Amino acid sequence: MVDAQQQLAAVRRTVGTRELETGPARVAVLAERLDAPLDEVWDAVTSAERIPRWFLPISGELRLGGRYQLEGHAGGTVRRCDPPRSFAATWEFGGEVSWIEVRLRPADGGTDLELEHVAHVSEQRWAQYGPGAVGLGWDSMLLGLASHLAPEGGITPEEGPEWLASEEGLRFLRAGSEAWYEASVAAGTPEPEARAAADRTLAAYTGQE
Repeated sequence: MVDAQQQLAAVRRTVGTRELETGPARVAVLAERLDAPLDEVWDAVTSAERIPRWFLPISGELRLGGRYQLEGHAGGTVRRCDPPRSFAATWEFGGEVSWIEVRLRPADGGTDLELEHVAHVSEQRWAQYGPGAVGLGWDSMLLGLASHLAPEGGITPEEGPEWLASEEGLRFLRAGSEAWYEASVAAGTPEPEARAAADRTLAAYTGQE
């Protein structure tokens, strides 16, 4: 089984800002080296048959200009696709639009994956929840992907909700929250503000809010 804490520690997280035509945006980036070849990782993250095996059921057309919909979650439009290196798409959820990009690069027999999420976030919401609001969700997604790609297997989407409510799952969320707190401080957020936001986000993810 994939070790959830080791998987969490393998992810590098950075937080930043970007000026878009539509105004200032927040940027969260997760990067990890996966122990699988480039073509295998590309197929896992772009195949409508495989994505439900590690993330969520998906419908639509997974091609340039196509619309997709993750069951009970975000949908959007594929804006760019450069097989097997990268794709970019809108991420539309709760009446808001943000943008994701996945970049892959072969590395020492494995694959370096970098996931970037860019979103307009109000100062009030950022102060309230910080980067962990999206970051913890992506951490769980990467755990699912690593489990799917690993020969020994790991946590499946069907097991995910129950596992996250277990003591091991709660440790995973607490450690992930701490990692995003550290990334926020590294980006220049004062420690008390970053800590308060991380605590609120963790409470929301664990049902303690």
